[in-house]
Amino acid sequence: MQSDDDLKSMFVGTVMRKIKSRTWKKQRYFRLQEDCMTIWYKSKKTRPTSSRVSVCLCVSIVSVGDVEAVREGHQSEVLLSIADEFPPDRCFTLVFRGRRGNLDLVAESAGEAQSWIKGIRKLIDNLENMGQREKLDQWICDWFKKADKNRDGQMNFKEVRNLLKMMNVDMNEHHALRLFTMADKSQSGTLEDDEFVLFYKMLTQREDVLRVFQEYSSDGQKLTLQDLKDFLREEQLHEDGVQQYALKLIERYEPSDTAKMLQAMTFDGFLMYLSSSEGSIFNPNMVDLYQDMTQPLCHYFISSSHNTYLLEDQIRGHSSVEGYIRALKRGCRCVEVDCWDGPNGEPIVYHGHTFTSKIFFKDVVTVLGNYAFKASQYPVILSIENHCSVEQQKVMAQHLTQILGDKLLKSPLDGKIPIGLPSPEDLKGKILLKGKKIGGLENCMNGVVDDPLMGEVSDEEDTKSKQRLSKELSDCVVYCKSVHFSSFKHSQIHSKFYEISSFTESKARKHIREAGSEFVLHNARQLSRVYPSGLRTDSSNFNPQDMWNAGCQIVALNFQTAGVEMDLNDGLFSQNGHCGYILKPTFMRNTDERFDPENPQNRDGYKPLSLSVQVISGQQLPKVNIKEGSIIDPLVRVEIHGVPLDQAKQETRYIDNNGFNPVWHDTLQFTIHVPELALVRFVVEDYDKTSKNDFVGQFTLPFICIQPGYRHIHLLSKDGTSIPPSSLFVHVRITKLM
Repeated sequence: MQSDDDLKSMFVGTVMRKIKSRTWKKQRYFRLQEDCMTIWYKSKKTRPTSSRVSVCLCVSIVSVGDVEAVREGHQSEVLLSIADEFPPDRCFTLVFRGRRGNLDLVAESAGEAQSWIKGIRKLIDNLENMGQREKLDQWICDWFKKADKNRDGQMNFKEVRNLLKMMNVDMNEHHALRLFTMADKSQSGTLEDDEFVLFYKMLTQREDVLRVFQEYSSDGQKLTLQDLKDFLREEQLHEDGVQQYALKLIERYEPSDTAKMLQAMTFDGFLMYLSSSEGSIFNPNMVDLYQDMTQPLCHYFISSSHNTYLLEDQIRGHSSVEGYIRALKRGCRCVEVDCWDGPNGEPIVYHGHTFTSKIFFKDVVTVLGNYAFKASQYPVILSIENHCSVEQQKVMAQHLTQILGDKLLKSPLDGKIPIGLPSPEDLKGKILLKGKKIGGLENCMNGVVDDPLMGEVSDEEDTKSKQRLSKELSDCVVYCKSVHFSSFKHSQIHSKFYEISSFTESKARKHIREAGSEFVLHNARQLSRVYPSGLRTDSSNFNPQDMWNAGCQIVALNFQTAGVEMDLNDGLFSQNGHCGYILKPTFMRNTDERFDPENPQNRDGYKPLSLSVQVISGQQLPKVNIKEGSIIDPLVRVEIHGVPLDQAKQETRYIDNNGFNPVWHDTLQFTIHVPELALVRFVVEDYDKTSKNDFVGQFTLPFICIQPGYRHIHLLSKDGTSIPPSSLFVHVRITKLM
């Protein structure tokens, strides 16, 4: 890649403007580093001292691995705000993974902008196409560069000791010197490239995996085809086509051509397999789309966002179309807008009666049209909290119709009076409006139009505004008519399949507690939405699991707030192609069955399972304390989230001063009563006896997606982004109890 013209230009460096707002535009010097993995840019900053003002150079670093995408032109709110000042062919935006803000840039010329746009896209593609071994080599190279303080391409022993602290390793000096001397083949007193790789391999020797390898190896040197088949059957519990699968693993992961010819696997190949997606705890067959997508819409859990326009808190937070882009790109299928009368007849979106900033409704609709189906082809529900006058409601309807065109569903699919909700498959590529509607779907189909509705235009309980509804906006609502909830008995007699009720989290919990099985039945017939309490002004989240236990489909969370609640949401929707729809268990879809989440053992087909997790070891856990010399004391907690009877958590002991390769060999046992609803969350924390433990990393997945046997768990950051090569090594067993 070093010879690429665009990258050559990036190596030389470019002066560009970094834009934060219409008034904040500063020149910065940007340059791609030789590793093709980092971009640094520097600025001059003035700092007042007691007698004078000093100027210092500040260098900031952008890791290419953190960049999710590059947008060309005026494709951010910041760049749109300066569109009259800089042409679009000089502007571009770096969009980062997780919840980190964008970096908006303006180049001096269109040619320079194109070099950076194309160059960064090439670097992203190259990184995404890297194999495991290449990624590991890159990671080793990164550490070498961090430790090589004087940049002479060599590392002396002092630099190696500093490196060990950076890598979360607390090793006594004698042992570190022994490894250093063994790796220093040239006896120069320093380590060069190849010698450092040898040092790293000695440092990361996986005794835990070697023990498993030797247990199944006939000669202690390799796994014959039969050895590998025995391992796959006895430990990984593979049953069908084991020989073909074993041959496929050898072909895919074995680095030695000689071993491949012998149909054998060396230790390096075995470790590569266990570190791959096939050796992951998450069953790769469930990562892609695998569920039936032809059931009625109410038979699915739907990834849903609350007050999607907010990037921060609910009182003074910033409103932005970026909130919609981020949620939709994460597979969210139900987004929300709070609409109010705006200036010059244009409806605006913000959290009413607060100090949150405002954006135009038409800009939200434009973003929806552009991003709705990038992550998933399945339908998006636009949940409207409508506080607008009839005049501006007409403008809303006009924007929806003109901007979305055929994507907006404005009539039943087959043109006939429907008898039930369509499926996600039927609604592919469609945007559905959820809101108040004049009359019923049947009336509209028969040409009967009621007078404009005088009633609650907003269905959230903390806003009881009463106003008239425009026919134009009402006509945009088809399968998601918002109605007030009276009681389960009333709904059973009077409700229509296309009606949807919204519940605050506290009301939903009350219904679950008092009439759990009725709530499950209600949700087998029609949609329900649950949203956070108005008291959550900090944009915190409630536990979505409680609502999924009752079959509630649209459980709206504040996507901008990281934490266990969003980990659970990401975990549930990480299966089935990340499409934003998860088919509910059969006992939650069948109106003939009675399932009470509070008493799950009473249901038909009750088959509890035992889950045994041996937490064996951890690898290259990230530092959480930037204080020099600090090393973590890691522990692992395994949490079960599901029906109340399944809620449980257990911890390993903590390991003193070792975040690099801690070993536990601790076994944790759980009973799972409703495996179809359970999520398992693995959390690593830095133990602190005097204060709250610090978060290190986590991974959450549905219980039904767990692969048994020896597995690696690839950890995620608090933001849900990967932190390679940080992982846990575990052994999992699932057995029937009845």
